[in-house]
Amino acid sequence: MTFPAEPPPGIALFDLDGTLIPWDCQLLFRHHVVRREPWRRLFLPVFLGLLPLYPILKTDGMKRVFLSYLWKLPPAKVAEYARSFAASVMPAIYAELHQEIGRHHEAGDLLVLTSASPEFYVSEIGRLLGFDLVCGTVVTPGALFPDLENHKGAAKVTRLREVLPSSYFQGAGLRNCHGYTDSTADLPMLALCHSVTLVNPKPELLALGEKNGWKVVRPARPWKSKADFVLRSLKLLFGLGHDPGGLA
Repeated sequence: MTFPAEPPPGIALFDLDGTLIPWDCQLLFRHHVVRREPWRRLFLPVFLGLLPLYPILKTDGMKRVFLSYLWKLPPAKVAEYARSFAASVMPAIYAELHQEIGRHHEAGDLLVLTSASPEFYVSEIGRLLGFDLVCGTVVTPGALFPDLENHKGAAKVTRLREVLPSSYFQGAGLRNCHGYTDSTADLPMLALCHSVTLVNPKPELLALGEKNGWKVVRPARPWKSKADFVLRSLKLLFGLGHDPGGLA
């Protein structure tokens, strides 16, 4: 993808999980696939069994293990599920953030969706929402533990510097850039921004937001309590229930 050398009026960087929607998309997509191919539940013990090795495997390794449920899934089927999944999450996009996307679009800003979730379905979500650029974790399912480079933290900044023209940058940041996130993992990305909106931030991020004068929004999430959140998360993980994420 190529972009004109002339910088846009502004740039908007949006995280996905927890920012545009209340959930981690990896849980949602797993549920989406396993409900259609129930036998893929058999890979869950592999993930659970290797969880104690997290200090060795780290986040990248555990993400590869988590994706084992997509073993030998044909590329055409991956693409089909990615499209249907993206359509299924549209009703769950926070209304407040959907309005922000529309505002930036009307202003002629460059819309960038940047996520640590697998790019094969993040790209479909971005397409439906009208993003100009979508960046996610590049992974090709098929192998039991597929290779990937986790698109998280500083990796998001590296990718943007590789893809966007140098004229879009000014000093250490992007020109007239606004960032949206719910996570401290995106602090390297926020360092590119002149203004920031935090979505349901946890205390550590909220403290930084208050110190820097960042905007805070708190859209309603589907769970009623921590216990309800845990129960819904387990149903998503095990592929149980019609819509434990409350997407509809």
